[in-house]
Amino acid sequence: MDAKSKLQYEELKQEVRRMLKEIEDALQIIYHHHCNQVQTDNDLYTTTVRFLLLREHGFDFKDEKGKFKESLINDVKGILELYEAAHFQLHGENILEEALSFIVFHLKLKETTIDYPLSTQIANALKPPLHKSLPRWWTDLNVATNFPFARDRMVECYLWILGVYFEPQYSIARTFMTKVISLTSILDDIYDAYGTKEELELLTEAIQRWDNKCINQLPDYMKLNGRFDVRTKKIASFPICNRSCTYYLTFFSLKTYYVEFKWLHENYMPTLDEYLSVALVTSCYQLLTIVSFVGMEDSITKETFIWAFNDPKILRALTNICRLMDDVVSHQFEQERGHVPSAVECYMKQYGASKQEAYDELYKQIKNAWKDINEGFLKPRQVPISALNRILNLTRVFDLFYKDHDGSTNVGDSIKASITTLLIDPISV
Repeated sequence: MDAKSKLQYEELKQEVRRMLKEIEDALQIIYHHHCNQVQTDNDLYTTTVRFLLLREHGFDFKDEKGKFKESLINDVKGILELYEAAHFQLHGENILEEALSFIVFHLKLKETTIDYPLSTQIANALKPPLHKSLPRWWTDLNVATNFPFARDRMVECYLWILGVYFEPQYSIARTFMTKVISLTSILDDIYDAYGTKEELELLTEAIQRWDNKCINQLPDYMKLNGRFDVRTKKIASFPICNRSCTYYLTFFSLKTYYVEFKWLHENYMPTLDEYLSVALVTSCYQLLTIVSFVGMEDSITKETFIWAFNDPKILRALTNICRLMDDVVSHQFEQERGHVPSAVECYMKQYGASKQEAYDELYKQIKNAWKDINEGFLKPRQVPISALNRILNLTRVFDLFYKDHDGSTNVGDSIKASITTLLIDPISV
């Protein structure tokens, strides 16, 4: 970035800060002077939008009248907005609890009599409200219908990424990485369990070309994932992560997916080293590590991405741990349903070993890989500690999901308990 661009960048940052300050000042004025204003006949929609804006920005609000007139039910747009706003209620705001009961009753009546598109808005809002809903992009993808063979694991994926970075300043990074891991999971299931040879060749070519035009050649169930994959990759157009790097890594992952597919259908048994040269890539943990850097502009530089693409020892240790742990806990189930040989089968075949002997050797390699991760944190470091922490946290989360069983494919009680503890039941303060 040249001096002129840096100056423009700083001026833009100052302008954004000024605009945010103006917004905050305006909200303060609305909040502090609302009760002193001359009472006007604001319609319900205006009133509830005002409430929603204030509550979203952390302002307290209570209705002084405590009554809801039956005449309000004719303002359908207004009561729909009030329904969304009422879900921002606090303890003690009984007026909003009463409002919610009042609104739900009348919205259900209106749903069957009102015209489109309000009828659709009402139906969507009632299950669930926006404040409690999952991202619409995942809802639009409709995994259960469009990809019935795939794992529908949005919440689990978010828990996964929440373990990678919980810090508030990385919210954009969390959103982007959750999208990537969710779509990667579907791609993995397509290559592993569902796609035919001809379909997978088309899908690989479509994503290789990075072009939505190629997607029209795909079967219907692949079109959605291919389209979302291309769109998601375009989100990664950050100055510090140029297109060619992301493109190279994603295409390399797809090529190795296809190698595994061929091994399965040709009944080929690779050596352990040959298997790992492919399987470490299809684990996608190098991809996820690099994706985890996107959105961390304050601490991640172009040099950090270059370092990661050169497969440093600590990153190789991460991919080894994740690949081997996954293989040990999931290989029996996967072999029963028809799957490429895992590290367990490859080791047993190559060395004439028993299953337990294979387990012992692979766990030994996992233990040694953890030592490599620990060494990667010693000074002097080649990259910022914030980048190394993403690698460490990715490994920790994988240990949570795959310690005793495949917690991604078959979500057990421990993962459900973690979701409940972190995302549903708040910590008492």
